[in-house]
Amino acid sequence: MKELILKSTIHVADFSELTAQERELVEKAKESTYNSYAPYSHFHVGAALLLKNGVIIPGCNQENAAFPSGLCAERSAIFAAGAQYPDQPVLMLAIAVRNSSGEFLAEPASPCGPCRQVIIETETRFKQPVRILLYGTDHTYIMDGIKQLMPLSFTKL
Repeated sequence: MKELILKSTIHVADFSELTAQERELVEKAKESTYNSYAPYSHFHVGAALLLKNGVIIPGCNQENAAFPSGLCAERSAIFAAGAQYPDQPVLMLAIAVRNSSGEFLAEPASPCGPCRQVIIETETRFKQPVRILLYGTDHTYIMDGIKQLMPLSFTKL
């Protein structure tokens, strides 16, 4: 039997260490949390995508009493970008989360499995990684592609 060792690199940065463009995208993700509809989980997630043409697309989670009819912030932004700018690669994605008290989380929250799969499809579609910024008030996690979170991914054959 052989052993397969998988390695992920996640950078940890203070907000002040982010580039101006990264800070702007995180701020847009934070703003998007206020458009979230989360009456069940009280977990308000905001996302913001930067497209190659410079356009920023916001997204937020939208819950529904008929689970799982809602949609996560990451997927709402990616699908909106695909509908409005189908030929524009996604360069960067920022995600921010507020809790039931309305405070941003100290530790960054990670995308769920279905969102990770949609991000993988986006990377595969445009043949380039998406830089991911997971915001927390204590620090931000930075990854150069979703495969840092999901190294054994399912892609088209």
